[in-house]
Amino acid sequence: MLPPFAIQSEETRAMARHCTVGIEPRISAERLILLDTQSVFSPSVLSEIMRPDGSSTVSVLSGESLSAELAHEIMNIQLGVLLASICHILLVVSEGVHDNSMWHMMLTVDLLKHGIPDPSCITPLHSQSSTLGLHKEGKDKVHEVEEYIGTPVFVHTKLQDQDLSPPNIVQTKKALLQYFGSSSFMRRKCANKPTDQPAMTQINAKDTELLDLLMIPYKNKDDSPEAQCESYVSSLWKLRDQVLSMNCPSFTRNVSERDWLKSSAKIWELVKSSPIIAEYSRTLLSSGMFRR
Repeated sequence: MLPPFAIQSEETRAMARHCTVGIEPRISAERLILLDTQSVFSPSVLSEIMRPDGSSTVSVLSGESLSAELAHEIMNIQLGVLLASICHILLVVSEGVHDNSMWHMMLTVDLLKHGIPDPSCITPLHSQSSTLGLHKEGKDKVHEVEEYIGTPVFVHTKLQDQDLSPPNIVQTKKALLQYFGSSSFMRRKCANKPTDQPAMTQINAKDTELLDLLMIPYKNKDDSPEAQCESYVSSLWKLRDQVLSMNCPSFTRNVSERDWLKSSAKIWELVKSSPIIAEYSRTLLSSGMFRR
């Protein structure tokens, strides 16, 4: 039995290092597969992959030499595309109420995920084939059914009391809804909802429930009963209950845990060789945002 996910120690925090490296899997007693990933947009991850000349020690696009900053950006996108392809639920965690970098990343994942199948679409191969063959097979299968994408749950942590007032919570939910108005996450949720008007022309209280948003207060050492908002511990239990009760879209077919694990490894190879992500990388490079 594997131990619980590691938590950041005071020593790790003092050294400004990330806790998880890559993806750490766990399986609960209820046979739920849980994945913990390394920090996204983490300066410590960037520092570890950067050579003295600024190039990356990690090859992220079929051996292409990239600057550490661009490689770090592509690594984060690849990680997001992988998780959106193999998971039912994605916890998208941000610190504070004003940080929308993870929102932007999820829109990018939605944009670049096309052509990546879900684990049930990857059938065991009896003969070896090239990555290109796998990619073509994956794309052919995806075109037969609606493309799968995991359901995000947006979690904002370390919030102050003023951020948790009812008007501010409603405003944040409306901002989230507007941000993802044209994304696949909204189109799937609105598939069975009658629309007499163009999308996003009106936002009402019911619309704000189309995307899942949880607000977690700052962890206070003295959680007093006189607090004006929900406590930290209570918010965590609420998050747990909401995730476990969610009705998420299923994979194309049922898949066992063993087959899911094998297929996920193959999907990772498809993500790393994705021509769409490679083209996006070249676009970023030519934009001048990243050094060569």
